[in-house]
Amino acid sequence: MFSGAQVSLYPMTDGFVDVILSALNALDPWRDRLRIETDDISTLIVGPPEVLFPALRDLYATAAASGHHIVLRATLSRGCPGEPDDPICQTSTLANPAQPLAERQSEALAALAATPEKGQIADAQFSLYVMGAGDHMAEIMGCIDFLKQSGTFDRSKNFCTRLTGDAGPVFATVQEAFCRFGPPNGHVTIDLTVSANSPSTR
Repeated sequence: MFSGAQVSLYPMTDGFVDVILSALNALDPWRDRLRIETDDISTLIVGPPEVLFPALRDLYATAAASGHHIVLRATLSRGCPGEPDDPICQTSTLANPAQPLAERQSEALAALAATPEKGQIADAQFSLYVMGAGDHMAEIMGCIDFLKQSGTFDRSKNFCTRLTGDAGPVFATVQEAFCRFGPPNGHVTIDLTVSANSPSTR
């Protein structure tokens, strides 16, 4: 399987270079378990979801701790048929879709309950896309039901769901959505936007 993210970070400050570079340094503890490639547009992070999402969380939290308004944009994908399998992505975290939705939702909620906080607020919105064979809408609606019980659910919006709360549970919520809904051997993607310190909330 192949799983990973293309991530771009946008700090709203003249000192954006320092904010971006400091945030990228937060990926250092994860580099031995990820493939990371940065260019002038985005950073590609390839690896198993249980490593990928904490790395994204730390990237975001470090940038947000600057106090500046920052936005993280990410496109996440697993099982894309156009990408070669990568041994670094081997994982046992993907749910069996034959398992009833209610059981998967319960396991996702239990995982969230064990998630530590990071001390940094995250306001996020994301959309889940389940592709390939099967009833994709049943999977998406099952995910939405889970989100409404997650403790990070804020509200439904056109084309996406808004989450808010500590960055630890917020990124863990998106991880559970990514791993537990949709076929483990199928193509699942997420479009994610996370914001911190926005002047619009003042």
